[in-house]
Amino acid sequence: YQRRVHGMVGELVGARLISHAGSLINLAKHPASTVQILGAEKALFRALKSKTDTPKYGLIYHASLVGQTNPKNKGKISRVLAAKTSLCARIDALTEGKVDNTMGLEFREKVERRVAQLEGRDPGPKKEPQTQAKHESKGTKRGYNEIADSTIKTEGEPAAKKAKKEKKKKKKKKDKKRMIEEISSTDTPAPAAAEPPKKKKKKKKKDKKRKLEEAQATDAAPAAAAEPAKKKKKKKKKKKQ
Repeated sequence: YQRRVHGMVGELVGARLISHAGSLINLAKHPASTVQILGAEKALFRALKSKTDTPKYGLIYHASLVGQTNPKNKGKISRVLAAKTSLCARIDALTEGKVDNTMGLEFREKVERRVAQLEGRDPGPKKEPQTQAKHESKGTKRGYNEIADSTIKTEGEPAAKKAKKEKKKKKKKKDKKRMIEEISSTDTPAPAAAEPPKKKKKKKKKDKKRKLEEAQATDAAPAAAAEPAKKKKKKKKKKKQ
């Protein structure tokens, strides 16, 4: 934002100087003597070759402060104006964001006083620098509202917002309760359905035990019948003896 350069030289001449230099930073890098001759490079080199007087001004000649002076004093005013313009270009290039235009207004006042001094006029008393910019609105400026951006509850909240928040909380609680009830109702019949297999397993175990007992009983019966036969044979042998 080239507010100070435009304030010193004018918007049209300031734009021409910046475009000729390439950018605002390149213009800020130039010394005041180069800013004074910027745009008259051909005349400068021609004068150096022919060893004649070098030009006193370039694009800065079209500035209003140079145009309103006498032809004798245009070289001096262009030199003063180039010095102040280079300072303004450095301020514009290296400051971040919008800053007050007090420096640019002070520089312009100094150049105007110098013009009046060279022409023999009374420069008059020093003017106080105007802090209000030309294109800025005089109304109230809106700043950053921290309360609107924060999520922390504040004491100054309106009652309507609090009531809405409480309603939302109650709805959420009701929804949670319904979900829990639905889940519990779907989960309760599952264990009842799983019980019959356990009973079947118990029946199977009882059947196995019964079969084992029956098998043992069947095995024990022939063994018991074989024992008395052996005893009879032993008795017969004794009798024969």
